Amino acid sequence: MSRVAIVAFASALSLQAVGASVSALAADMPSTLPPPYERPLPPPRAFDFNTGWYLRGDLGYNWGRIQGAQSATPFPIPTDNNLNGAVMAGVGAGIKTQWVRTDVTIDYALPMKYEGSILTPNDTTAKITAASVMFNGYLDLGTWYGATPYLGAGAGAAWLKTFDYSSTAAPPFTGDTMHKQWNFAWAVMAGVGYAVAPNLMVDVGYRYIDFGDVRTNADALGAMTFKNVAAHEVRVGLRWSFDDLYPAR
Repeated sequence: MSRVAIVAFASALSLQAVGASVSALAADMPSTLPPPYERPLPPPRAFDFNTGWYLRGDLGYNWGRIQGAQSATPFPIPTDNNLNGAVMAGVGAGIKTQWVRTDVTIDYALPMKYEGSILTPNDTTAKITAASVMFNGYLDLGTWYGATPYLGAGAGAAWLKTFDYSSTAAPPFTGDTMHKQWNFAWAVMAGVGYAVAPNLMVDVGYRYIDFGDVRTNADALGAMTFKNVAAHEVRVGLRWSFDDLYPAR
């Protein structure tokens, strides 16, 4: 073999060895790309897209609110009007479509005691019971760490009953003072829901509900009218979905 051929053969062997070493070194080196590029993560969801029918139950306490009381003419009008609070409970059914919910609820509040003053402090008293049937709509404001805040509003009908009325200076003075009536009612709500099981959500919320005016039964001298009866409510409830809820990220 000539000297030129020997030199060429030796050079080829040297290049092959260098190439194999570079390949082995490259295989041993870790990737320089950060983890997100190696395994893409799914994008976070800003809204809870669970949908379907649900049942709900609520328990809470309301603080009564009253604008005033109006006696029959020409009798004096009570001052220092106050409406105490009471325990309330409710049930309902609704449907959720992405971030919008609607439901129908039935709520009942135990009697709230009215107190007003004419001649002496709290000499005019009565009890007012309220029940309501409401159609409600809610806007869920997104889901973070499993919690979904919401705003809502509702409208419907309220059944009101006044009884045990007593006054030293304003009618009715005789007879049965109990009176029942239906009124238009409206409400606004805010709260937060949190999924605690595949198909169960805890709902903690606030509701303001306005029942309108309600009066006592009348005797020969007239009746007492309670103006703009309303309530601030704090409620804790459960929403049970017919379909399993997938966890929100």
